[in-house]
Parts: sequence; structure tokens; C-alpha cells
Amino acid sequence: SQPSCGSGGSVKISASTAAAVGKSEADDAVAKSAALGFKAGSPVYLDMESYDTTNTSCNNAVLTYVRAFDKELHAKIYRSGLYGFSSSSAKAIATATSKTDLPGNLWYALWDKTNTTTSDWPWGSTQFTNHSRAHQYMVNSKETRGGYTITVDRDAWDAPVAITG
Repeated sequence: SQPSCGSGGSVKISASTAAAVGKSEADDAVAKSAALGFKAGSPVYLDMESYDTTNTSCNNAVLTYVRAFDKELHAKIYRSGLYGFSSSSAKAIATATSKTDLPGNLWYALWDKTNTTTSDWPWGSTQFTNHSRAHQYMVNSKETRGGYTITVDRDAWDAPVAITG
């Protein structure tokens, strides 16, 4: 689901349904992750697209949804992470007054072509430390491999990934 004040997603988060939808979608994410062989302790990254964080009611609904998602993942023994833009959804998580039940891993989109998770980190240096950051630094990069040109995104990664096997 995506914010009601954003442009992405077909299911919109509302204040009245945010907690229930967050919990339900976390349950679904855990079931699908387990079916793919991701074991307990694996992170599940929630993709929250860009939205107007100055819209207080919308931002509060997003935070309620994210907190419910995070809390349910922890109840199922999975870790939570959030992918979002440094100017909106990731910023909302990083700058939230209360950090209760917010994801422990943050994957921020800042397309500055800088392969790092530290030198361009836009928030306090003590936030999301201890291998909890990922940075999408380039999108739609055309690259040729084996004679084929593909379009890829580039990420710097210093955060957990799936536990399998």
C-alpha cells in the first residue's frame, strides 16, 4: 500500500485502516518470504514511494502503517527495513520524533551517483549505524554485459539481506 497523498500504488493508506493494513501486509510479506526460503531473522524491506510529508494527516497514517508492519514482522521473528526517498518516506522515518516500532534498516534513494552509505547520509551520523543502511545512488543505468544492454539501478549496501539454507 502507498500513501493517500502520493502517486504510487493502487491501495492507499488511510488513517482509519493504516494499522490493520500494515499488520495484514506484514503477515503476507512473511508468508511470501518464507515460501521463497527466507528464514526467520531475514529482513523484509517495505517500499514506500514518494509523498508529501508536510501533509500531517497523510504522514501520520504512513507512520502508523509502517509501525504496524514493523511490529508484526518482529512478532513473526523477521527484521524490518524501509526503502524510500531521502526527500520523503525515508526522511519521515529518519526524522520521526518517536522511533518506537520503526524499521531498523533504512534504504534511501538519493540519486547522487555516490557509491556510499556514509558520506552522503542525509541525517544524524548516529542513526541507522551498525550495518543498517543501503543507498540507491543511481537509477536507469544502461550497462552492457555479455553483449546485452540492460537497465539497472545501483545501490551501496551495508545492511542485512535474506537468511536462506
